[in-house]
Amino acid sequence: MERLGLFAGYGVELEYMLVDARSLNVNPIADKILQAAAGELTSDYENGAIAWSNELALHVIEIKTNGPARSWLGLAEQFHANVRLINQIAAQFGARLMPTAMHPWMDPLAELKLWPHECNPVYEAYNRIFDCRGHGWANLQSTHLNLPFANDEEFGRLHAAIRLILPLLPAIAASSPIADGVMQDALDYRMEVYRNNSRRIPSLTGAVIPEPLFSAAAYDREIFQKIYRDIEPHDPDGILREPFLNSRGAIARFDRGAIEIRVLDVQECVSADVAICEVLSQVLKLFVEESVVSYRRQQDVSVAPLAELLLDAIQFADQAYLSSEELAEVYGVTTGASLNEVWRYLYGLVLRQFGETSISKESRQCFEVILKRGPLARRIVTRVADAPTDLPSIYLELCECLETNRMF
Repeated sequence: MERLGLFAGYGVELEYMLVDARSLNVNPIADKILQAAAGELTSDYENGAIAWSNELALHVIEIKTNGPARSWLGLAEQFHANVRLINQIAAQFGARLMPTAMHPWMDPLAELKLWPHECNPVYEAYNRIFDCRGHGWANLQSTHLNLPFANDEEFGRLHAAIRLILPLLPAIAASSPIADGVMQDALDYRMEVYRNNSRRIPSLTGAVIPEPLFSAAAYDREIFQKIYRDIEPHDPDGILREPFLNSRGAIARFDRGAIEIRVLDVQECVSADVAICEVLSQVLKLFVEESVVSYRRQQDVSVAPLAELLLDAIQFADQAYLSSEELAEVYGVTTGASLNEVWRYLYGLVLRQFGETSISKESRQCFEVILKRGPLARRIVTRVADAPTDLPSIYLELCECLETNRMF
């Protein structure tokens, strides 16, 4: 199969919780939703340009592009139509979809139910090794952006760019400030628990930021072979000896010819997710084309400063600050700039370099709300501060945002 080149297509995956329509408690019925749609029990359902699938937790369902989309135009509308269809089916079971990256009051120790059907041996293996009852496995919903590469040279350039941008992503995408019914210390609490969920075998996640590797051979040697060696004593049957075992914030999928970005929290509506992905792809294009800094300079950036910045971004999101002179230089801003200011600069550079029409009007409008009012997590925190005992009504409104495709 012919591989797509850089920015010739986009794969987007959105994960949502299924919850009781009245109480908003998690409702583990993803198998029933998929069966009702397909007419038979299945883990995947294709609905034209959009496909649905299961996840590890039975209360989570994923909708995704059915293969690479060649354009962003119309993608939000296609996703929204499928959100509404799932809600129509879920209503038959007294359920609905809830957005955001973490359920605000789920008790994962008591409420997790694993997907019990096809691929269950994979989930059972994860559960046996890592105990999936914690938030880091049972209660986190993300947006994945898959970007293609056609050969080793393109992989190296794309991987170099993605490594640099990963620490900036919570500043625009954090949507998980609440868990266990209380405000957490991190605005992107999903990423806080995610980075620790494989701590029994640290090589699986590393520092979340991938190592500076720019060829398939180096990546296989330094990442895949190491994690396969480390998992073998815990997985003698090799059930988990697959590329998906790599849990970094961006993972190379050489089988697909793509890099999958995993640091994005899912948003309150599909237009916001598409806007973030569309802007992100254009920012990465700036770096791939060396419009901000040379490829050689990108390759020189080690894991440590990026990982340190990511930790700050997980906690403070858009209000984290650049203390690294090296990273400030790489991003083209001054030391001490906030991550909101970094994004304003890079977004403006995209519009100047590629033209305003390089990003759709709807995505520009959504992204500019994020730049002005902060990521969804900050907007949730502001609302909770006004009504601290009213989490159910706030999250009901977020459910309505998803159903009507409007920002919170």
